[in-house]
Amino acid sequence: MKPNYKLLTGLSLTTLFLSLFFGVFAALSFFAPNFFSGLLPFQQVRPFHVSAALFWIITAAATGIVIYKSELFDDVKSNSFFMNSFAAIWITAVILALFSYANNEFGGREYWEFPPFINIFILTAWIFLMIEFFNQVFRSKKEKPVYVWMWGTGIVFFLFTFIEQNLWHIQWFRDSFLREMTVQWKSNGSMVGAWNQMIYGTALFLMVRISGDESIAKSWKAYFSYFLGLTNLIFNWGHHIYNVPTIWWVRDVSYLISMTEWILVISIIQGFKKKLEERRKFRHLVPYRFLIASEFWVFLNLLLALLMSIPGINRYTHGTHVTVAHAMGTTIGINSMILLASISYFLNFTITGKKKMPSLFGFSYWSCQFALFIFWIALITAGITKGIQITANPDALFAEVMLKVYPWLKLFMYAGIVVAITLCIIAVILFRRLFNTETIIEKEEQVITPEAG
Repeated sequence: MKPNYKLLTGLSLTTLFLSLFFGVFAALSFFAPNFFSGLLPFQQVRPFHVSAALFWIITAAATGIVIYKSELFDDVKSNSFFMNSFAAIWITAVILALFSYANNEFGGREYWEFPPFINIFILTAWIFLMIEFFNQVFRSKKEKPVYVWMWGTGIVFFLFTFIEQNLWHIQWFRDSFLREMTVQWKSNGSMVGAWNQMIYGTALFLMVRISGDESIAKSWKAYFSYFLGLTNLIFNWGHHIYNVPTIWWVRDVSYLISMTEWILVISIIQGFKKKLEERRKFRHLVPYRFLIASEFWVFLNLLLALLMSIPGINRYTHGTHVTVAHAMGTTIGINSMILLASISYFLNFTITGKKKMPSLFGFSYWSCQFALFIFWIALITAGITKGIQITANPDALFAEVMLKVYPWLKLFMYAGIVVAITLCIIAVILFRRLFNTETIIEKEEQVITPEAG
């Protein structure tokens, strides 16, 4: 594995670990502020948690894309200058962002609360990634399956939404709080769609490689799913601004599109599972398990998203713990499971490794899924409880309302600690694999063949 790939993978797992650690610390500082807030205040821990989670998702997705892309289009040599520049500048940006939080330096907006000058590094690094990606893809004469289109779409739209998210630097947007808030909510919603394109494209790629069935990425369902995802990316942000005064058709269009989100993704994964031979499923057990976990969480979050997208319900759930449940279910249950499947795959992590490692992995994997479900249910119940209390007692003090909510939030915290511990164990296992020269695949062309292992 190339040094740049190792560094980016290591950075991905490090940011995953940091997001989990600071997530647990944020929960503890909320329930025991006199002790934990004295070490790190909640307002300082939360940006650590959010930005680290964001960097985990984007870095892991980009790393998988550049590895798989280089092998798919090996008839064109990858440009090492652009790849090295992306890796160096991106790693620098992540380190600067996290160190700024440690020094209590802020100045950005949601997701990107670090000093704004760091955005220049992120923007520059991403442009290098775009050039490196499209330079090899466009020059190659090989066929471009649908997941390559998904990767390219995600990369381009991430740049667009990132620039849009930073429009607040222009005075005209800051002159109106409503204008700036609308653009922020819109751009953040679209940005999620951008990295979903990259992550779902990776999931589709893994399905093809594990099953050996190229038709999965060439079927009408795959292409229809791509265009449906693209439509969601462009228009589905509407439900993020239901509470902002907007023209009626924005709500209606986004609502209709929301009703179709992820449905075909489930269908494609189910088709993949039916076609998978037992021998290959056994051979690629670790990435397969992560993909199946993501299918389960796609189903659960689809149900929740459908309800949240209904304007009458969204009015009461927007900004509550129900929204947090949807975000966490998507971030951990779907995105993180797919990305862990990707890392496990290009590290060739199968059950043929050391005996202790798969058993420890299995325990952590199943404990994580169970705890995450309790975590998710606790957040939804907390949000519903809060909504009922506020609706039934509009004059009640906030402290009185929260007394009914606290038991569910404590359950959420305990389950979250278990999720964090188990995911950290999995991250450590992958770290060991990454830096163990005896088990890592040295020839990259072996990474994406179904027979590798």
